[in-house]
Amino acid sequence: MVRQAGTDPTAGRLEVIATPIGNLADLSDRAREALAAADVVAAEDTRRTGQLLAALGLQKSLLSLHAHNERERSAVLLQRLAAGERVALVSDAGTPLLSDPGFELVRLAAAAGHEVRAIPGPTAIAAALSVAGIPTERFCFEGFLPSKPREREARLEGLARESRTLVLFEAPHRIADTLADCARVFGAERRAAVARELTKVFETVYRGTLGELAARAAAEEDFRRGEITMVIGGAAEVPVEDAAQRELLERVLQQALAYLPASKAAALAAAVSGGSREEAYALAVRRSEGRRGER
Repeated sequence: MVRQAGTDPTAGRLEVIATPIGNLADLSDRAREALAAADVVAAEDTRRTGQLLAALGLQKSLLSLHAHNERERSAVLLQRLAAGERVALVSDAGTPLLSDPGFELVRLAAAAGHEVRAIPGPTAIAAALSVAGIPTERFCFEGFLPSKPREREARLEGLARESRTLVLFEAPHRIADTLADCARVFGAERRAAVARELTKVFETVYRGTLGELAARAAAEEDFRRGEITMVIGGAAEVPVEDAAQRELLERVLQQALAYLPASKAAALAAAVSGGSREEAYALAVRRSEGRRGER
């Protein structure tokens, strides 16, 4: 048996278990065995996990562990680990800790010297990347974007020059607005894919430019249903000096827009940074429109 450095083999063990994102057949034999052997299952939603366990013919002690109670429940689970028990950590679907609770428990369990074992399996991140038709050599996962329009646009502005492929989760009722924001900030011609209901009966993958996908999301009701994972191609890499100039332009523009109309703010930002006045004005208009949309 392989043991992790610094762990006590006589103490309990925490097993971080990936569960299906839709299709029950994707649960591995190893995950099934680990759930069967667990003394307690820490679950994001005990009802959903209870349904999974019932489908497997298992009856287990369940303890909820979510964003609002993780610190409190981690203390309880650490006591059980210290008593030599096996604790299984699962999320509603997919791999725990990837936009799901569990970090605090894993950190504390490892710090206390307990073995923390990964039982890998399904994740919407890898599934979406595998079918998106977007480069996968380098990518970064951004989880969910902010729900408020102004905060979402600010986050997207910060990602606009990211050269790696982006992977994001989004709620179905926000996908149309998010795609429209992405098209405006990243450019309507950026390639992207939207994977909906992965591994489920109505699995659908939409591919095209951000402009095309935004239009489909606005027009097609089915596009705005189910679990959604977005994959967006990275930006073309720019020389370091150009990136520094762009960063200065954006910083000056953000401050100037608080006091000046878009045209004057753009002229000032371009003059200070040495950047393109046309580029500064286009960016100023996008930011001004985003602010008006919140009112």
